[in-house]
Amino acid sequence: MRILLTNDDGIHAEGLVALENIARALTDDVWICAPEYEQSGASRALTLSDPVRVRKLDDRRYSTTGTPTDCVMLAVTELMGGLKPDLVLSGVNRGANLAEDVTLSGTVAGAIEGMAMGIPSIALSQTGWPLIDGQDMFAPAERFGPGVVKRLVEIGWPKDVVMNVNFPSRDPDEITEVEVTRQTFRDVAVRHAEKRTDLRNRDYYWMGFRHEMSQPADGTDLRAIYDGKISVTPLHIDLTHAETVFRLKGVLGGAPPKA
Repeated sequence: MRILLTNDDGIHAEGLVALENIARALTDDVWICAPEYEQSGASRALTLSDPVRVRKLDDRRYSTTGTPTDCVMLAVTELMGGLKPDLVLSGVNRGANLAEDVTLSGTVAGAIEGMAMGIPSIALSQTGWPLIDGQDMFAPAERFGPGVVKRLVEIGWPKDVVMNVNFPSRDPDEITEVEVTRQTFRDVAVRHAEKRTDLRNRDYYWMGFRHEMSQPADGTDLRAIYDGKISVTPLHIDLTHAETVFRLKGVLGGAPPKA
């Protein structure tokens, strides 16, 4: 199995080391193409107005000045010399990608680009709050990632779906269950902008997340992580809300309405 790795935390991220360890537990044919700099929150951004530069680190390891989407596209079409990967793994992200955050995630976007190119793709993220005392933050992902990825590949999934895997921030010995979940939405607003002042007395803002717990329903990605389970969520890029389509078809259509 030929595996392509990418991420949104950058080529030097600890999570990419963890991802490479996961991949090498499954195969020796591992390729890496990741952003030169952190691209967290980049979502599916594609670099169109600036050149994307590539740095070759060794025969199968590259970094680019682009986004995770750029990295996967360039790796598959240019850098791998026509050797199409059998699997794309994106991550391991430092922090969870759950609920509505998946639409912002560069980690998930890297997997989506792989899916769009016809390659089975998995996004992997490690919950980072609260931190694991005295242990490597990525220990749960490294312990269970190879088995989860191997089993998913054995089972297979539809071509228009990406798998979103999140590992809880627990001692690996305390993690005993994997749950297949659905994406949910938080009932509290966690994103915020913190106003600060620089040394020249000018205001600026730092975007971030509040560590506030939601009250998610059973069967959701958030609930699984809160309960210390590994969450596996099948995602697809079709954002159409079918119920509203059917409702609108009964009242809107034909000639354009007049103001």
